[in-house]
Amino acid sequence: MDSQTQNTSLQRLQNVEKTVVRVLEVAGGVMDELSNPTGPRKEFINNHCRDFMQMIKDIQFTLRNEIKSACEYRPFEKSDYTCRISNEICLSKLEHILSQLDLITQTIIPQYHHAHDSTASASSPMDF
Repeated sequence: MDSQTQNTSLQRLQNVEKTVVRVLEVAGGVMDELSNPTGPRKEFINNHCRDFMQMIKDIQFTLRNEIKSACEYRPFEKSDYTCRISNEICLSKLEHILSQLDLITQTIIPQYHHAHDSTASASSPMDF
């Protein structure tokens, strides 16, 4: 990830942090309004709840994108997942090859011995 991308990414995360603070302020405002002795104002509650939900969606969207972009540019530090999976796939391939070789051995060697025995007995001087 280059420096420019990293700076804009940090700026987006700082904006998320500011939005989280704003979300808490809105939630606090709603709680204050709900505890109002004269009763809550419906329009105030509706507007703040709408703002709250929109900010939560914006936060989720930004964080998802930041996580996705971080994973695309560089693997997780000290993660051996890719290596382990690659090794497991290679091991499975080798096991498959070995089983095929065993099958070939079980099929061909008896035929070879049978053919060799037939040839040896056919060229034996005792058969004349």
